[in-house]
Amino acid sequence: MQSRPASPASKEWSTVPLGCVYNNLKTSPKGLSSADAAQRLQTYGENSLVEKPPERPIKVFLREFNSPVVWILLGATAITLFINEWVDAVAISIILFLNAILGFLQEMKAEKSIKALKRMMSLHAIALRDGKKVGVDAKEIVPGDVLVLDTGAKIPADARVIEAVNLETQEAALTGESIPVEKEVRDLSSKVCIAEQKNMLFSGTVITRGRVRAVVVETGMKTQLGKIAHLIQTVEESETPLQRQLAGFGKWLGVLTLVICLVIFLVSLLERQGNTLQLFITAVALAVAAIPEGLPAVVTISLALGVQRMVKKNALMRHLPSVETLGSVTVICADKTGTLTHNEMTVKRLFVDGEDIAVHGSGYQPEGTIEAPAAKVRKLLEIGVLCNDSKIDRATWTAIGDPTEACLIMSALKAGVDRLELKKDCPRLDEIPFDSKRKIMTTVHKIDGKLVAYVKGAPDVLLSKCDSVLLHGKKVKLTPVILGVVLAKNDEYASHALRILGFAYKELKKGEKKESYEKGLTFVGLQAMIDPPRKEVKESIRRCERAGIKVVMITGDHRNTAVAIGQQIGIKGKVITGDELDALSPEKFEANVEDIGIYARVDPEHKVRIVNALQKNAHIIAMTGDGVNDAPALKKADIGIAMGITGTDVAKEASEMILVDDNFTSIVNAVEEGRGIFDNIRKFVNYLLSCNVGEVLVVFIASLMRLPLPLLAVQLLWINLVTDGLPAIALGVDPTPPNAMDRKPRKVTDKIMSRGMVLSIFIIGSLIAAATLYVFLIGLRTDVATAQTMAFTTIVFLEIARLHMIRSVYKTPFFSNKMLLFALAASLILQLVVIYSPLNAVFGTIALSLESWIYIGVTLVIVFAVGMAVSRCIKRWTHEEY
Repeated sequence: MQSRPASPASKEWSTVPLGCVYNNLKTSPKGLSSADAAQRLQTYGENSLVEKPPERPIKVFLREFNSPVVWILLGATAITLFINEWVDAVAISIILFLNAILGFLQEMKAEKSIKALKRMMSLHAIALRDGKKVGVDAKEIVPGDVLVLDTGAKIPADARVIEAVNLETQEAALTGESIPVEKEVRDLSSKVCIAEQKNMLFSGTVITRGRVRAVVVETGMKTQLGKIAHLIQTVEESETPLQRQLAGFGKWLGVLTLVICLVIFLVSLLERQGNTLQLFITAVALAVAAIPEGLPAVVTISLALGVQRMVKKNALMRHLPSVETLGSVTVICADKTGTLTHNEMTVKRLFVDGEDIAVHGSGYQPEGTIEAPAAKVRKLLEIGVLCNDSKIDRATWTAIGDPTEACLIMSALKAGVDRLELKKDCPRLDEIPFDSKRKIMTTVHKIDGKLVAYVKGAPDVLLSKCDSVLLHGKKVKLTPVILGVVLAKNDEYASHALRILGFAYKELKKGEKKESYEKGLTFVGLQAMIDPPRKEVKESIRRCERAGIKVVMITGDHRNTAVAIGQQIGIKGKVITGDELDALSPEKFEANVEDIGIYARVDPEHKVRIVNALQKNAHIIAMTGDGVNDAPALKKADIGIAMGITGTDVAKEASEMILVDDNFTSIVNAVEEGRGIFDNIRKFVNYLLSCNVGEVLVVFIASLMRLPLPLLAVQLLWINLVTDGLPAIALGVDPTPPNAMDRKPRKVTDKIMSRGMVLSIFIIGSLIAAATLYVFLIGLRTDVATAQTMAFTTIVFLEIARLHMIRSVYKTPFFSNKMLLFALAASLILQLVVIYSPLNAVFGTIALSLESWIYIGVTLVIVFAVGMAVSRCIKRWTHEEY
């Protein structure tokens, strides 16, 4: 088998002399023979991306049981089966499996990032084999092949340019740069970033102009696209703050529950308060009371409801726990091209008749105006649309061809100059194509029976070919003074990161030769363009600032362009380029990362490094992007946010969230929703634990007092799964408070249970326990069954009262949540059903008398009044919303 030719790292192919490239790859400008290509295919393998084996569904399902709370409940299930308490065992099992299925359905998504990358690879390409052009399946392209490509072709592998004619490629998906990149045959003297490698073509990018021959240097996983695929596969996904906190909370709750149960069992055993089996059943019942069985399901359902609300706000969440993470985001790393900007070049200024004229509107939509009479700017715009090879698809209003030329068509439309009509009236008869060395383009048209040359290009080059200027409809001599004014305006536009084109014309004499088309031109004016920021972005960044969230711009574009956009939209901080970032040690970068607001000329590896540095500074990172180059960082970030319209499949599959409308403002709305969801999670954790503490204390104190069991195990399960569960789920749709975006993000170290919440849980839980035991003792005057039914009913009503206490702390209006009102009504009705229907035999209850209801009612009123007072005192003391 053929040995693999020496291969420098992909980034260094640009610096290898072309002759050495041929020698290293054992090829020539004529390409490979078919036999050699077949042999190399065996050596190098297919030009495709290696897939990471998908996770097996059974593994995903079993992972849903990987929680301390669930482990304890599984243990309780096994014990209840062992002691023949079938009702308890079945009830616990049902809730556990329902929770697992809910989580499984949300998480069971195949890892499609690599498949999406594969779809970006060209299906076919033209290569030189045996000295002839042949169509080759992209998978069969090998290093050493010579590709023959022209406008519109998708590049199938990384290749070194060996022949080029007016060549430009669109690399935005790979580098983030919105403007097509000129390519040429040359050797680079030093290693540069991908965006600066003018002699290289990269897999997955597209040729927007010209034609090329290029020798393939890397295929498959060794291409820049392949490196990104490898980064996606190897990036470790971090747990969300909610997952980390619930895991810690579960361990703490589990240990505490087991200790309390063991203590009660041993104390009761030592005091010989019954037979061992009965004591053991009591301990298991206490475990059931202590652990909120519904908590995993309530968290899952609450997050799922949050997902539904976010969809209405154009934010689609792919993984449930990420919903809550949004609320704790401290930094949004936003890709400039297509995220903060349109990724659509737009003319913003015109310079004609010595006047600077503003152009309004953004992108390729037929919207906007020009602040000048149409007649004044017509000649300038007419040259722009006729000396032009691009098109606008008017069905979708998208560009076909070079974005720089496409925006000239749109600027003309704003003044009523329609290219389609002009092409009919002014047919093109001849042309001199754009050339990267000449930096100008010329077309010849028949206008009113005359031949006229229209020329556009780099202003300095164009002006050097002009001897006159058109001012107010008349040709005048181009004097040094006028030339200085034009060049000064050109410099002014350039200082604002605008890309500038100059426009001129010449009336041709009959029989004039092509060589003189571009001599003695008449200068008309300038058009200056940029990929503009989205109009809503500036206000969104202001909202982020008020909410304590820093917005960082990351782009492959030039430093000046990034700075100009950053200033327009209000991004603060220092500017650093990819090369400057490479020069910093990890320690120094991490120490300075807080001061940096804009990163320019960065590669995919830089983006992951930026996210890493911010995360090491205890930040929760949301990374937005739409290109292939964003995918590794999207996956590494705490929240990866892809664009739904312009985003590549790769970015979407690597993300946690997709913006359906590509609107940066939707991120801010989603963050607000995330904060509301966390508030609601804290509400129902507070609610469930307050109730469970009350239940534990009732059983615990009754045991110490040598009283009969106040609450049966099946009653405890009913309370936890129905009376507690339904209202807790409904709490998940409580409205987000209006001040959610006026407070700073909570810290990563902040717990679900704050100091005020812990205090509230134990004080109110103790009140619930004391009141329930009081009613239980009243009931014992009659019999045990009456006492247990009274205690059961009392604790159900007290827990519903507790719900209102918690919502009052957040100043949530009572009638603001219809689902909660329905859940409360359902809980009360179901409680009456288990008392007054044949189900009372299953639940060990009996019908209550009016006297019993009076005791329950008076107790409820007293506890509610005391509880509200206690809640206000705790809030005033701790200054917390809990």
